This record gives sequence, structure tokens and C-alpha cells, in this order.
Amino acid sequence: MEYAIELKGISKSFGPVAANKNINLSLAKGEILALLGENGSGKTTLMNMLSGIYMPDSGSIIMDGKKVSISSPEDSAKLGIGMVHQHFKLVERFTALENIRIGMRGEGRIFHGADVRKKIEDTAAKFGFDIDLDKVVANMAVSEKQTLEILKVLCYGAKIIILDEPTAVLTVQEIDKLFAVLRKMKEEGHSIIIITHKLNEVMAISDRVAVLRHGDYIGTVVTKETDEKTLTELMVGRKITLNIDRPIIEKTHPLLEIRDLTVKNDEGAIAVDHINFYIRGGEILGVAGIAGSGQKELCEAIAGLRKIEDGQMIHEGESIVGMSPKKILDHGISMSFIPEDRLGMGLAPSLSITDNMILKNYNEAKGIFVDRKSAREEAQKVIDKLEIITPSTETPVRRLSGGNVQKVLLGREIKSGPNVLITAYPVRGLDINSSYTIYNILNDEKKKGVGILFVGEDLDVMLSLCDKIMVICHGKLQGVVNSDHTTKEDIGLMMTGTLNIVNKEGKTDGIAKDSAITDEEGKA
Repeated sequence: MEYAIELKGISKSFGPVAANKNINLSLAKGEILALLGENGSGKTTLMNMLSGIYMPDSGSIIMDGKKVSISSPEDSAKLGIGMVHQHFKLVERFTALENIRIGMRGEGRIFHGADVRKKIEDTAAKFGFDIDLDKVVANMAVSEKQTLEILKVLCYGAKIIILDEPTAVLTVQEIDKLFAVLRKMKEEGHSIIIITHKLNEVMAISDRVAVLRHGDYIGTVVTKETDEKTLTELMVGRKITLNIDRPIIEKTHPLLEIRDLTVKNDEGAIAVDHINFYIRGGEILGVAGIAGSGQKELCEAIAGLRKIEDGQMIHEGESIVGMSPKKILDHGISMSFIPEDRLGMGLAPSLSITDNMILKNYNEAKGIFVDRKSAREEAQKVIDKLEIITPSTETPVRRLSGGNVQKVLLGREIKSGPNVLITAYPVRGLDINSSYTIYNILNDEKKKGVGILFVGEDLDVMLSLCDKIMVICHGKLQGVVNSDHTTKEDIGLMMTGTLNIVNKEGKTDGIAKDSAITDEEGKA
């Protein structure tokens, strides 16, 4: 086997924490290699050493039989290595063409616009990219931005391409298009490393799979000779079930009813456009949609964090429109909100786990002093129940892994005993073990009669976990489907606006009949 690049004995530490320990990894020419591992296993750190963001403490990087040194992103680019990061590196105010031009190397290229455009158009046509080079990035959908990032590194001459969680916010149809492009790149001799937590995608796109665990290299297997169960065991070091339970609970009356809700985004445009739905106790209602379809604004409006323009929000027969988050709590409305941005909005990263627990109910303290002893005990209960890995209750939240941060946030919310739980992307970026812990927690709350709104992006997970799925596109309701009687292909079509099962009267036709406040039990 001829290798495009080899890593031998690569180690990298940050203070006392060893992120990578003596890693040996190889990428063959013209292959797609999947890189798997739990959160904190060292995947991104390892790839950041190939992209020039970090330098290894020890070990060698071999290309074409020669040892190379990568001390900067420029060194990486000169060697033909390009990385598409999970968070895109684009200038929002520039067009697609301008974003590519600013990084192009070579005498005269950056000044001859016609030549640059021709080169980019030829590259796009070669790999089947569909992109408007004159479109401003700020006006692009997520899938368009990702296409631009991949096209950009190809135009820079990359032969080794690293993709970090490339399908995180794509629809089923967009993932299929991306994989078609990756296969075309492979045919043209490019070597690709894809970091993903989605095992079904690993099985569909990769030739081999390399696994890291706690910074150690576990091994590499041929994809067609393995399965999802085996890969999971390699990742976590023990057997784990891949089934997501969906307990059947007797539904109560609607706890939360949303009627003709209209909400604007930060720019003043309509983000949620006359949406109707309800959540009953003992059920999980999923929300599916392309990123930016109004999910964030919907959650914030329900939690009292965003003003609504029109419509009603009724919690157990009482309107909560216009109430502040604190007033909602003061009125005894037990509603908890787990935001999409868990560190920026959900938690105070510099504070300890104990102090983050206090933030929810500090105003209940009698007198001027906060009872830290009780808070510390509550924090320890959450740590024990959710198996949070932390040195102590006094550890700053920012020092925890993504999965443990999410557990802290979820634990704080459920300990207050809500009867409606709003969750936005609760497993985004989490490894499979942490994700299943979150699913189990949500199911435990469902069994208690809690109504749960689950905003997600993995359609396979949503179909397994949620009782019903509400699909929105550009802020409009496309329909509410029963998870047992639909497919992710149908949901993907609804997410893009191609399929709409809501008729003019606001009722749902076809796939599901129990849509938003249209049947008898959904009426006030």
C-alpha cells in the first residue's frame, strides 16, 4: 500500500494532560479514512498537527518517504494538506470568489481576476460542485459554506483533505451530495480523513477506520470487515448497546400549546412564521430543520428570552406571553431551557459546577448568604447520577469535556423538576457514549410525565427517540409526522421545502394525522 502520509510516534501534551500518546497512523493514497473516538480522545488535536495549528512534542510525519516539518498552516498548505474545520473559516462579508482568492498562492494569480475565476470554475465543474461564486457568504446556507470550504482547499492544491464533523448540520440529501463529491475526489487521487461520530456514515463512506481512545491509538480496521457494534466497542473499550429506547407512555393533556406563533430574529426578519403545535406530558416532540430555520428563535421565545410578534403560548391553561424568564418561574410554571450554546448561554464557564448549580435558584436564598454546602451536595448528586467525569464539584466547567459540560447543564435543569423541557441540540458534538447517556436521561424524564421538545440534527436518532417530529423550513411548519410512519428521506424533503404536508387550513395531511392543535385532544 502506497501512503500519502504517515504519523509515527506522535505525542502532544497540554500541561499535565496527554492529548496524544505515541500515535502511529497512516493514510493511503486515494483512500477515505474515518477517524473515530470519544470526546477528548485526541482526534482534533492530532489533525491540528497536520494542519499546522499545533506542533507535536515528539514523533515524525512522513510524506513520500521523507520526514517533513509542519510548524504553521502555511507549511501544511505547501505540503498539499487542507483542513475543513467544523467551524468554518470564512469572511462573512466576502463573496465565495473573494474568500477563495485571498488565500491563493502563486505569482500574479491573486491579481488576475479572470484567470482566478476560470481556475475555480474548472475545479468546481471537475468535482461536481454547485456554487454561486458571486454570492456573499453571509447569505449562504450551511451546506453552501461547506461546499465553499472544500472547494477552497482544492483550489489551493490540497491532495490530503481533512474534514472535521462535515455532516453535523446537513440534511440527508445534502449528505448524499457531499459523499458523492468525496468519492469523486477519491477517484481523482485525493486522500481524505473524515472525523465523525455517526457510525452509519463511517460505514457508508470510508475504506478504513482508525480509532483513538483517551489519546491512545487503538488500531485501524478495514470498513467492509467490521460493523457498528465492533467500532463502538473499540471506541469506548467495552460493549455498549446501540439501541435507543422509546418507552410508550400514556400521554396526558397538552402541557404547552403554541398557536400561530410569529417571532423575529436579531436582524428583524421573520424567523418563526405562524407555527402551531403542542407538547403533551410523556412524549418527546422532535424539531427537524436545516440550521437557521427558526429553531433558536422558537426555543428562546418559549423560554421567555425573546419577544414574540404574534400568537399565543399557553402553559397548562395560562398564557406566558410577555413573561420574563424569572416571572415564568415566579408564577410556578416549571419550564426549563437547555440552549444550543451550552457554554456561552447555558453555563458560566469560569465558575465551578457547584456555582453553576446555584445560578438556577440563587434568588431563593434566605438572607444575603448562599448555602454553598447544600449546593455542593446537590452538585455531587448530579455528578454521581449522570456519571460526570470531574476532579471535584469545584472544578470550573470550562475544564470539562463537551459531554460532561452537557451533563452538568442537563442535570441542573432536571433537578428543578420541570414538566416541560426544551432541549436544543443536546448531543451536538458528543461521542456515542455521552450521547446515549443523554438519551436515557430524557427518556427517564419522559417516564415521569415530562413533555420534551427535542431540537436535533441526526434524523436516525430523532426517528428512534422522538414520538413525533415537527419539521420546519425557513420558519414555516412543513408538517408533524409520526416517527413510526415516516422515513428520514421524507423528513429531508420537508426540511428543504420540497414536501409540505400542511394544508391551507393548517392541518396535516398524509404522513401523520396528529399534527399541531388540529385533532380533538390538541384543542384548548
